[in-house]
Amino acid sequence: MEADRNRWLMALSAIAIHLSIGSVYAYSVYQNPLNESLGWNISDVTLAFTIAIFFLGMSAASLGFFVEKYGPKISAAIAAVLFGAGTMGAGLAVQLESLPLFIGSYGVLGGIGLGIGYISPVSTLVMWFPDRRGLATGMAVLGFGAGALITSPVAEWLMNAVSIPGAFYILGASYFVLMLAGASYMKKPPKDWMPKGYNKEDLKTNQKGGDLAQLSAKEALRTMRFYLLWIVMFINISSGIMLLAVASNMTQSITGTSAAVAATIVGVMGFFNGGGRIVWASLSDYLGRTNTFTIFFVIQIVAFFLLPLTTNVVLLAILLFIIITCYGGGFACLPAYIGDLFGTRQLGAIHGFLLTAWALAGVAGPTAVSSIVSATGSYALSFTLFNILLVVALAAMIIMRFNIKKVRKNKEQESTEAAKA
Repeated sequence: MEADRNRWLMALSAIAIHLSIGSVYAYSVYQNPLNESLGWNISDVTLAFTIAIFFLGMSAASLGFFVEKYGPKISAAIAAVLFGAGTMGAGLAVQLESLPLFIGSYGVLGGIGLGIGYISPVSTLVMWFPDRRGLATGMAVLGFGAGALITSPVAEWLMNAVSIPGAFYILGASYFVLMLAGASYMKKPPKDWMPKGYNKEDLKTNQKGGDLAQLSAKEALRTMRFYLLWIVMFINISSGIMLLAVASNMTQSITGTSAAVAATIVGVMGFFNGGGRIVWASLSDYLGRTNTFTIFFVIQIVAFFLLPLTTNVVLLAILLFIIITCYGGGFACLPAYIGDLFGTRQLGAIHGFLLTAWALAGVAGPTAVSSIVSATGSYALSFTLFNILLVVALAAMIIMRFNIKKVRKNKEQESTEAAKA
């Protein structure tokens, strides 16, 4: 069946949405200005970001069925309204000098917009790129990682050129327009649609035997592989977001380098966070998603072991960059992996449930490292703790591999018995 949409323009629409909501990763540029102009504590200002990430995960989980029911266009449009209004509401809160309104606008309202906006285009892209699932989701989630690189200097300039409230108003309106433009083109492909020159047999070859199953979200929740994938994502996100939370101070503490050098390293980490998404996601189309996630944890176990032993700032930076590519790569490979394991029947809803791992990891990772460093005065114990968790994640991937083989073997036996009957 012919499609009335160009899938590459669909990818561009998804990138437009993710570029906008990815601005949340530039949140740190607001901390000092808000502290200096209004006297709000950094910890209170940071709370808005923590709440936004929490509501991202929770809304993605609870509204996944909404996305499935009403489709990507309506869902992404609602995300545009919520995220745009949340950002502009933050500007009003600054103008009124109301911290509760700021947290409610940016954290709660904006966070819900983040959750819906995150899953709406990604689940749709998987359907448009059955031949290159990893590449498709990598392109969209690359937008999320790159959003901070664009927003950070723009927000900094706007706060100085206009005002802090003005910066939030302008950015919020811009996000709304950009996301709405992306939403207007979003649409699921026709049923059983395949790219020109591509067929279902190609899909089976490309996905190493085809999708493992076509399950609803409720059915997926009853499988072992759902919970294995949740554990894997929670640990991968916790490890990466822990480093993002303390990268500057940690680099200075371990290597004795200056704050300026540490800040530069943190900035470059953003590049590797985004770049890792497209590189790892594209590679996963050839390596297989199970192999790719396994590689993530082997790399990170070695890197986390070496971190406390590395006092050279260049070597430490290289280790941080490598770990952050795995962090970003995990997000990019996840939607494609969901398609491999559970099919595309209710991919958006399943994706939403799995993003609860992000919501909890966003709190657990930074909290764990800050508590340990406060108690011990050192990052060494933090690295040991997260290395243990990474070993658990590697074990989960080994179990996942056996589970997939078992399910596929049972599927083949059922097909053989049905053919004989």
